[in-house]
Amino acid sequence: MGGLVTVYGGSGFIGRYIVRGLAREGWRVRIAVRRPNEAGFLRTCGVVGQVEPVLCNVRDDASVATALAGADAVVNCVGILTERGRNRFGPVQGEAPGRIARAAAAAGVGRLVHLSAIGADRDGPSRYARSKAEGEERLVAHFPAATILRPSIVFGPEDRFFNRFAAMARLTPVLPVVGAGTRFQPVHVGDVAAAAVIAVRGGAEAGVHELGGPEVLTFRACLERMLAVIERRRLILGLPFALARVMAAPLELAQAVTLGLVHNSVLTRDQVANLARDCIVTPGRRGLAGLGITPTALDAVLPAYLWPYRPSGQFAAIRRSALGLHR
Repeated sequence: MGGLVTVYGGSGFIGRYIVRGLAREGWRVRIAVRRPNEAGFLRTCGVVGQVEPVLCNVRDDASVATALAGADAVVNCVGILTERGRNRFGPVQGEAPGRIARAAAAAGVGRLVHLSAIGADRDGPSRYARSKAEGEERLVAHFPAATILRPSIVFGPEDRFFNRFAAMARLTPVLPVVGAGTRFQPVHVGDVAAAAVIAVRGGAEAGVHELGGPEVLTFRACLERMLAVIERRRLILGLPFALARVMAAPLELAQAVTLGLVHNSVLTRDQVANLARDCIVTPGRRGLAGLGITPTALDAVLPAYLWPYRPSGQFAAIRRSALGLHR
């Protein structure tokens, strides 16, 4: 391999795995992020000078164009789960993909890969879903040959799903859940990164690819699987959507009143709306299998990074063994 790839948002959860995958294949990687000093840890993914973080604001045309100058391929991983300050769904997920695609087309970039999400829908119930769909439309309008990857919920060592609820399970006997019956198809971050790398090297068709793991699980079933791994018993309490919307309103108000000093990362009404829809691969849609990727099972990975949440941590197996000898 070879050449230069600009990865917007390359220091994020999914982006860092894409950067590592590209570096392993010999690509030079330019990581375009708001805080390049905080992305320095990714320099060690390659040889000296192979991976370079640079300053970029995806809301600015000149900044975006400068970051991809000379690039052979571009990957956009920029996305947010909640809004804060100037980071709003519209500018970040709706407008930025079009800006990146326009600059890529003008610069003659060969390939463009965009990370979206299953559930992207212009008529969706949440601003998150609508902004994802708007971003895809703007992207394709300027770069029709782009590859769009739509993963379901992504799991891995740095995820904000299983880690979040595992941390809660250490503190409370009850896990409140909005949309306990909503279905997910958890996909491993390594599989999503592998799909992006394949697309960069030209091994994926243009258009949408929906990425899901080997299992379809309800929200409740995901948490039950997590609790089994961390060896804790907790009551999973399903909350009605109407009640969840009422609970989210004061949390959003607190963020607004404090001008963002108090960041509501707990629950928003937009998240409640998004949880009303299943997040699984559409039957017949192109996915991991078409890219030659065998999806990774939850059980193969969860124990490797959730063990700190066990009562005995890394010594859980030794403790079980000792208890067996005592009996």
